[in-house]
Amino acid sequence: MSEGRRPHLDTRAVLLLVTCSALWGLGQVAAKVGLTDIPPLLQGGLRSLGAAVLLLTWARARGLPVLHADGTGRAGLLAGGLFAAEFACIFVGLQYTSASRMTVFIYLAPFVVALGMPFISHSERLHAPQWAGLALAFAGVLWAYAEGFVRPAAGPQQWLGDALGIAAALLWGLTTLTLRASRLATATPEKTLLYQLAVSGAALLAASLWQGEPWPARWGGPALAALAFQTVIISFASYLVWFWLVRHYPATRISVFVLLTPVFGLVAGVLLLGEPLGARLVVALAAVCGGIALVNRRAAEEP
Repeated sequence: MSEGRRPHLDTRAVLLLVTCSALWGLGQVAAKVGLTDIPPLLQGGLRSLGAAVLLLTWARARGLPVLHADGTGRAGLLAGGLFAAEFACIFVGLQYTSASRMTVFIYLAPFVVALGMPFISHSERLHAPQWAGLALAFAGVLWAYAEGFVRPAAGPQQWLGDALGIAAALLWGLTTLTLRASRLATATPEKTLLYQLAVSGAALLAASLWQGEPWPARWGGPALAALAFQTVIISFASYLVWFWLVRHYPATRISVFVLLTPVFGLVAGVLLLGEPLGARLVVALAAVCGGIALVNRRAAEEP
């Protein structure tokens, strides 16, 4: 693969982004299955550390020097810390608010990237039609989760869970901006991902111990399969592809694709968990796809 930065998305990038979004949607289902035996913070820490081991093995087999000093240490620790804090906000926030509300707030992240990228790269500034596309895509996510989003309050501290969801979105966006604004912009995707996995794995396991999460008394087959899927496919393979995309394509235009993830999560629930398929989901998917097309229209028209 060429190491230069592409000014717009090509067919390969679009296919990789849709695949990543679909896998992450399946990851939401896998996480639900894993929670039957494995507590959330422990689950997150195990999958990150397991993926870090896989990544080190992969890098060693390919002769990639991911452990050498190259001046990216501070930026890597910052990005890894942001990554870990994002998941901590999600896991803790879910104790106070509903999953539907949390999902909507998390996917404010593309707006954070869109607002911040012009300060890093003027060429990634969005124009009015693209902002409209971003808003349309987010509206699709909101519509998909509207029923659960507007239900009666989850409890007196729902505001805290909602605030943590917004914080998670901010942290996700800041992680992407850090990757583009720091020396990590020239680091290999493998090294960038290793920072994320190692720091988040250690931090989440420490948080699990601090929270007093019990070690599973038994490891059921479905939970182990779910953890393996999250470790190998999500945290190792798909994240490696994502960081390669962040390095080589405009961050504003790839970030909008993550809005497909919660919709794919609902589709996965229909296909794998037998949840009902309604017109709301179809309309939401159409809105997200239309919004993505608008955000990337300018890029498609540029020479």
